[in-house]
Amino acid sequence: MAKFDPETLRWTQDGLVPAIAQDAEGGQVLMMAWMNRESLDATLATGNVTYWSRSRQELWRKGATSGHVQKLVSLAIDCDRDCILMQVTQVGAACHTGRRHCFYTEIRDGQEVVTEDPL
Repeated sequence: MAKFDPETLRWTQDGLVPAIAQDAEGGQVLMMAWMNRESLDATLATGNVTYWSRSRQELWRKGATSGHVQKLVSLAIDCDRDCILMQVTQVGAACHTGRRHCFYTEIRDGQEVVTEDPL
């Protein structure tokens, strides 16, 4: 067992790494967002999942305004060290559209089909 060193991750030129949130209980992929070193440190320190908002250029603690928080259950790094997978307990909607998850548009026979309504 080795101590985790975030510097060993393969960060993008912008200092980001993709982070996937998966429901710890049911296994459903909820969303993908970006983390920087500060958001990763905050997530590990508090257990409250925190991302980096590329549009606002600031830390984004999931659920800070909506109440739809993500509590970290576990965090893993892929074999290439360029992606994070988090098992989370999701309260409410994970998607900004009000849906449980962000992957509600499926492609079926070349057509887009919305498979879930907002909560």
